[in-house]
Amino acid sequence: MDTTYYEHGTPAERWERAQMFFDARDYAAAARVLNGLVEEVPEQTGPRLLLARAYYHSAQLRRAETELRVIVERDPVEHYARLMLGRTLQRQGRHDEAETHLRVASALAGDFNGRSA
Repeated sequence: MDTTYYEHGTPAERWERAQMFFDARDYAAAARVLNGLVEEVPEQTGPRLLLARAYYHSAQLRRAETELRVIVERDPVEHYARLMLGRTLQRQGRHDEAETHLRVASALAGDFNGRSA
């Protein structure tokens, strides 16, 4: 497969292309673009979070989990990454592990009633 198209352009252009693929629900194509972008700028949360979302929506749950764990490790108060990690773990049937992340996500969102996000 020719990956030139997915790797072509500046990081900003590739970010835009990845978002267009994601918005069009072509999650596999978005992930192809984002893989290279995350490798190039691993410290940026935005591309990694969108990559995790693309993996999640394309049922590549282990890959989504890996990316989300990197984000949560770097930024433990990243609410959306916590929520996504909890949902990803739920989809894998790992409910007890998911509950911890969902509770933290709820607390970070200001929901102190003890309900999951």
